[in-house]
Amino acid sequence: MTAVPDRIRLLREAMQRASIDVLILPSADPHLSEYLPAYWQSRAWFSGFTGSAGTLVVGKEKASLWVDSRYWEQAEKQLQNSGIEMCRLTGVNSRNHVDWILSYFPAGTVVGVDGRLLSVKQAKELRVRLEQYAMALRTDVDPVSEAWIDRPGLPTGMVFEHGLDYVALSRHEKIKLIRDKIKEKNSEWVFISSLDDIAWTLNLRGSDIQYNPVFISYLLIGLETVQLFVSKEKIPDDIQKVLTDGGIELLPYDMVQVVLSRMPGTSLMIDPQRTSWAMVSSIPENVQLVEGINPTLLLKSQKAPKELDHIRDVMIDDGAAFCEFQAWFDEVQQRGVVVSEMTVAEKIEICRSRRSDYISPSFGTIAGFNENGALPHYQATKESFSVIKNNGLLLIDTGGQYLRGTTDMTRVIPVGIPTQAQKRDFTFVLKGMIALSTAHFPRSIPSPMIDAIARKPLWEQGIDFGHGTGHGVGFFLNVHEGPQGISYHGNPTPQTAMEEGMVTSIEPGIYRPGKWGIRIENLSATVAAGQTVFGDFLRFETLTQCPIDTRCMDVSLLTEAEKDWINQYHAGVREKLLPRIALKARDWLMARTEAI
Repeated sequence: MTAVPDRIRLLREAMQRASIDVLILPSADPHLSEYLPAYWQSRAWFSGFTGSAGTLVVGKEKASLWVDSRYWEQAEKQLQNSGIEMCRLTGVNSRNHVDWILSYFPAGTVVGVDGRLLSVKQAKELRVRLEQYAMALRTDVDPVSEAWIDRPGLPTGMVFEHGLDYVALSRHEKIKLIRDKIKEKNSEWVFISSLDDIAWTLNLRGSDIQYNPVFISYLLIGLETVQLFVSKEKIPDDIQKVLTDGGIELLPYDMVQVVLSRMPGTSLMIDPQRTSWAMVSSIPENVQLVEGINPTLLLKSQKAPKELDHIRDVMIDDGAAFCEFQAWFDEVQQRGVVVSEMTVAEKIEICRSRRSDYISPSFGTIAGFNENGALPHYQATKESFSVIKNNGLLLIDTGGQYLRGTTDMTRVIPVGIPTQAQKRDFTFVLKGMIALSTAHFPRSIPSPMIDAIARKPLWEQGIDFGHGTGHGVGFFLNVHEGPQGISYHGNPTPQTAMEEGMVTSIEPGIYRPGKWGIRIENLSATVAAGQTVFGDFLRFETLTQCPIDTRCMDVSLLTEAEKDWINQYHAGVREKLLPRIALKARDWLMARTEAI
């Protein structure tokens, strides 16, 4: 029984046995990860919607799936004949799945959600909302495990070292920095469950989540001890010895709640947005909880000079690989060879795989031709993809994981001759990217506050886009990383401050449903811009090294300063890439970096 209605029926039967009226299935795992192991992809399995974000709500007769603008068209297609209503999230203050529950179900309704999949912050807020309407929340339920036929097992990928050839600090130096933060908060312990924070702290990497080099684990750091909760079978003997010799105790992954339940009466730091409600519910009441962001979050986001040098270097390799792909693509187009969106992703992977230290893609490559490019998170599949022929625009968002860093960029390639309307859209997106790329701003400014710089050229034309303009990027870690996020929908708290050493994407876009999508994305490092009597300022250094296709530009819309930026950028790209690019792609690179 693989059809979605059959899966929902089984889930409702399990809910009835658990005395649950409404079940919430978020896109989450016990570590509140963005990308999930197959074992925790219950929302996708029960709904049939495969996007990376969304919330499924199942009642006895009604069911709804809540998605933001990136996924509206995808969800609408995938939910056909499922019996699940597709609901649109339109902004921070828009109606959401909790409002839907409160409007459709009566007082006395019992709402269930697996407490492992809710953050402390989410659980507290949900309980308050439900109690206002005389509804009950249960977080001790798991009807999913009963209803999910042939559920995959937990991942078993091996752990490996990310050594001092690449990273700037040893794990012991990082643990000391974390302990200093613990003392500053007058605490004695910190509990960390976010997987990229654990991998960063211990200079270890894994392969438990596709595209993200992390491993399933928990970390409990005290002023004197460190405990890592992980399946020992995942850690080679030599690494086990290094860890234990270094004072890091290895405990079984499933013992974490037992250990938390036996903590002595003391104080424990937790991040309420990155720690699950189930974990905190295990902690004795006499343990004082000190809530705040993970001390690792800001430390991890500020790359050391040594690490930035590695990232600058890997951007050259990554750009060269993508240029080799583009040279091949233009050549087959000229010969009239028809390729598909699937072929594009495969060819980019082949080009990257020739580069040193390459591990894997950093996310599934988005290759969307014409109307598919208007879906910001479109994914071609074997069952559904387009061939690339005639005239149009091909949007490619792609990235790689290398030992020297994580990459992420978006380029738009013309197929045939772009129209004037397409060129106009492309040029306004480019103007927005240049505006933010060249901006100076005060040190520690909350990142959402600089979003308008990139959107100004678009807003002036009455145009906007639904996703954020920028996200943090890890160092051979997750391609999406905090605490910074450039989006006016975000909350400009002090924790979102822009600081020196951060790596952040800049990626404005325009999406015209049914026609085309345009996004141009570079990664940038935040670097010092000098001090004045008015304060300390920062600016962006562009890291991505890859031509921006001048064939898509309406040069008449560009200012002289914008033309100068493009020409200087392309001169630098040409100089850096020529020594590393294949001979057959050099003529292509020279043509694509000609001054405008």
